[in-house]
Amino acid sequence: MIDTSADTPTAATGTVVRTAVPSSASPAGTGRAKPRETRLRALDGLRLVAALMVAGYHYGGRGGEVTRAWGSSPRYQFPTLHTLFAYGSLGVQVFFVISGFVICMSGWGRSLRSFFASRAARLLPAYWAALVLVTAVMALPFLSFKTVTPTETLLNFSMLQLPAGAHRVLGVCWTLWAEVRFYALFALCIVIPGATRRRVIMFCACWTLAVAISGGLDQPLLEVLAMPDYAPFFIGGVGLYLVHRDRTDPYAWGIVGVSWCLAQYAAVRTHWHPWQADQFSYRSAYGIILVVTLAFLAVAAIGLGWLDWANWRWLTVAGALTYPFYLVHEHLGWVVIEGLHRGLGVPSYATFVLTAASMLLLAWLLNRFVERRFTPRLRSVLAKPRE
Repeated sequence: MIDTSADTPTAATGTVVRTAVPSSASPAGTGRAKPRETRLRALDGLRLVAALMVAGYHYGGRGGEVTRAWGSSPRYQFPTLHTLFAYGSLGVQVFFVISGFVICMSGWGRSLRSFFASRAARLLPAYWAALVLVTAVMALPFLSFKTVTPTETLLNFSMLQLPAGAHRVLGVCWTLWAEVRFYALFALCIVIPGATRRRVIMFCACWTLAVAISGGLDQPLLEVLAMPDYAPFFIGGVGLYLVHRDRTDPYAWGIVGVSWCLAQYAAVRTHWHPWQADQFSYRSAYGIILVVTLAFLAVAAIGLGWLDWANWRWLTVAGALTYPFYLVHEHLGWVVIEGLHRGLGVPSYATFVLTAASMLLLAWLLNRFVERRFTPRLRSVLAKPRE
C-alpha cells in the first residue's frame, strides 16, 4: 500500500518522499496490516549526489566561462580528477530518473489542481529568488561574465525562455524546461483521467514508442514533445515506481529494461565524442553506460527497500538543499572561484571545496528564508478551489 497523500517534489527539490509499508500489527477485525509511514531518505541523498556531480562538471569538467574563472583550463587545475569531473554532466540524467519515480508517486490519486499547485509551489519560489540573485551579482561592474538583456531576464521568470528562443539567466534551467514538459504529459495522460496501473503502463508504452519514432522522422515538434534524449530516464523512473509498488510486476520490469536500453543509447549519443586534443571532456562510451546503469540501479535499490537502513535525518536536510544549490551553483560558483583562486591565490582543490561549501550555505539560506516561507503560501493559493 502506498500513501500518495504526501507532498512529493521534483527530483531536484528536497522535500522528503513518504511511502507506507506494512507493520507487524493489524487492526482488530480488519485482517490487513496497518500501514506505517517511512521515509525514502536515501532518495534525498541521491539527489544531493546528482547535484554535486553536476557541480563537479561545471567547476572542473568543462571549458568556457569556467576556464575564465580559473584563469586556465580546468585540465591543468585538476590534472587527475578532470576526467572524472567530465562525467558529472550525467548527474542531470540521474535527476530525471529520480523525477520519474517521484512525480509518479506525487501524482497518484491527486486532482489536477493539487498536482499543479504542488509542482508550481515547489519550483517557483527558489527559482525566482535565484533569478534575482544571479542577475544582481552578474550586473556588478567588476565582473566580466556574460549577462542577458533586461527583457530576456523578465521572460526568464515565466520559465518559457527556451521555447521562446531567449537566453537563459540560469544555465541549468534547460533541465527545468524538460521537467515541465514531463509534468504536462503526466498531468494530461495520468492525473486528469486518474492514475491506475494500466493507465501508467500505457502512458509509458506510448511515450516510449513516440521516442523511438521521433528518432527517424526528423520532426522538430515531435522531438520537443517526445524528448528522445531525456524521456527514457523519466519513463525508467516511472517504471521503477511501479516496481516499488509491486516488485513482481513483469510489465514494470519490462518498462525499466526497455527504458534503460534507450537511456544508455541517448546518453552515449549526447555525451560521447571522439577524442580531440583541444577537448579534455572526453568520456568513454563504457563510462557513460556505467553511470546510466548506476543511476537506474540506485533508484531501484531505494524503491525495493534495500537502502531503508540509510534513514539518517541529515539526508532530509541534504535533500532540502539540493534544488536551491542546483539553481545557483553554476554562475555564482564561477564568481567565487575567480575571487578565491585568482584573487586570493587559494589552491585549486581548496577553491573547489570552498566554492561547493559556499553554494551549499547559500542553498540553506534560500531554503530557510524563501522555500519554507513561500512554498506553503503559494501552494495554498493555487490549490484553493475557485468558483
